[in-house]
Amino acid sequence: MKMSGTALLLVINLTLLSAFAHAQQVADAAGAPGGFASASSLSSEPAYTRPNPAARLHAYVFDAFGPYPILGAAAVAGVSQAMNTPPEWKQGAAGYGKRFGSDFGIAAISTTTRYAMAAALKEDTLYYRCECRGVLPRLSHAVVSTFTARHGLDGHRAFSISAVAAPYAGTLAGVSAWYPANYGTRYALRMGNYNLLGNVGENILIEFFYSGPHSLLSHMHPGNSHPPQDPGQK
Repeated sequence: MKMSGTALLLVINLTLLSAFAHAQQVADAAGAPGGFASASSLSSEPAYTRPNPAARLHAYVFDAFGPYPILGAAAVAGVSQAMNTPPEWKQGAAGYGKRFGSDFGIAAISTTTRYAMAAALKEDTLYYRCECRGVLPRLSHAVVSTFTARHGLDGHRAFSISAVAAPYAGTLAGVSAWYPANYGTRYALRMGNYNLLGNVGENILIEFFYSGPHSLLSHMHPGNSHPPQDPGQK
């Protein structure tokens, strides 16, 4: 297990470094001074329309308490049950219930943290699909979007503190509040890495399998169906 976990973390780090390098190359080619290029030069995204508070609230409720986090928690709890992690929670229905509750709670805290921090920092962390063509450009866009957000009325991309910090907020809260005492910060950070990888997978899913404005994915990320504009945001 330790070897597989280490290998997975290595893949995460290499993927993120590759995405950073790609973003920097695009920014340099566009003549952007440092940081990331504009949204249009980075990923050929459509004209940006900042979602209003009602659209962001709808996205938060679906993202935190809708069918996807429930199914995700059920799946992760099943894996943890098979691995008997944590062993203190034992097996059977009671053990699975603890694991499901833990995973759902971690996901809800992570999502709440992301939306709260994004509102405070005026970031838009919703996922916006790429209008570019080709598997690799779209895949790169999905990865880069994991740790960037849209800023300002023009929707330019920049590094997102809320998107990167949120996956670790949930796991740190879970380990501190309800995990057995022998699980500490190091374990929480490792789980946070897995959460971040899960966000990468979610963005890839939306990028390649989004099926229109009336699909379930559109409820989680209304940015793909051009939500109502919020003219008051700056």
